[in-house]
Amino acid sequence: MKCRHCANELNLLLVDLGSAPPSNSYLTERALHAPEKWFPLRVLVCDQCWLAQTEDFAQADELFDADYAYFSGFSASWLAHAERYVTDMTALLGLNANSHVVEIAANDGYLLQYVLARGIPCAGVEPTASTAAAARSKGIPIIKEFFGVSLAQQMASQGKQADLMVANNVLAHVPDINDFVAGFAVLLKDDGVATFEFPHLLKLLAEAQFDTIYHEHFSYLSLTAVQRIFRANGLEVFRVDELNTHGGSLRVFAQRSDMGVRAIEASVAAVLEQEVAAGMLQAGYYRDFQARADRIKHELMHFLINAERAGKTVAAYGAAAKGNTLLNYAGIRPDLVAFVVDRNPAKQGKYMPGSRIPIVNENTLKASKPDYVLILPWNLRTELAQQLAYTKGWGGKLVTAVPNLQIV
Repeated sequence: MKCRHCANELNLLLVDLGSAPPSNSYLTERALHAPEKWFPLRVLVCDQCWLAQTEDFAQADELFDADYAYFSGFSASWLAHAERYVTDMTALLGLNANSHVVEIAANDGYLLQYVLARGIPCAGVEPTASTAAAARSKGIPIIKEFFGVSLAQQMASQGKQADLMVANNVLAHVPDINDFVAGFAVLLKDDGVATFEFPHLLKLLAEAQFDTIYHEHFSYLSLTAVQRIFRANGLEVFRVDELNTHGGSLRVFAQRSDMGVRAIEASVAAVLEQEVAAGMLQAGYYRDFQARADRIKHELMHFLINAERAGKTVAAYGAAAKGNTLLNYAGIRPDLVAFVVDRNPAKQGKYMPGSRIPIVNENTLKASKPDYVLILPWNLRTELAQQLAYTKGWGGKLVTAVPNLQIV
């Protein structure tokens, strides 16, 4: 396999998680009686541009189909994050009724609803039918396509160039990262700004967040790799904010390279230096990750088997994609985790891909009163611990597995 960015031959293995179905391909009752498609799940690192990337097996249209069930608007903390972002960017860029905001991967309109509420013209690009329909129901104009240079040229020719382009947790999801980034350079106005949020590979590696790896994530991103990709495709990074979302993320601010109206801030060099100091530009840095992922898997399996032997019941909370990676790599099935609770009605009544654990609503949790609740989206543990405080009433305990097993 060759690097998606620089076409260098890839030989440096980060992790091999065996095989798994696409993490957001939730199963219906009928699908339980049919074959399920699994793909190898391996991540390689380019030792030239340092882009970490999933080995090519699944195509984007197989992963982001009409039944795609990830809706951003079901997390209160993520909605608050989006609203703060809109407030901050409106002030920073002076956005108003004469501006135009475009969000790529607008999902269910979780962010653009706050742009719309301020009277700022906006549009979203969202290829999945289910989330696009949810966004349109909020009055948000949606283009239901995958983004790249061709769509950017089409939009620009229609006078839809942007003062602000937003790309939250999508840069990792695109197979052709060069075409995707180059589209921003086409669609931005001369003084336009694009922001990209993505989990920071430095944090993923430092905290062994291997469950963040799944087929829908084609890339795992450091600022070192992102800066190189941007420069090759007409963008210049001028600011970086470090965020605590998704276990540790970066918000990268970029402008068109041919304009460069904003000075490059010290934050860019600071994060690049962090990565160099950690060893991210050396092959040896990546070689112990497999053993750390295996340790987490073994700790969780040991806990679940001991709980089953002791007659304790275990349920899970949050039918998240990262949870599917964890469950499938550990080989966990309904005999060890009875069900998964999720607040998203699009997931309720379905089954987790691979593990085939049923997804239920919260009433099932309250009725069955399990001894342990395994929180799968550990990045939301604070928010979910508050939501699940009522489990203390029957002596229930909350469990997270990453970066190490914790029972509260």
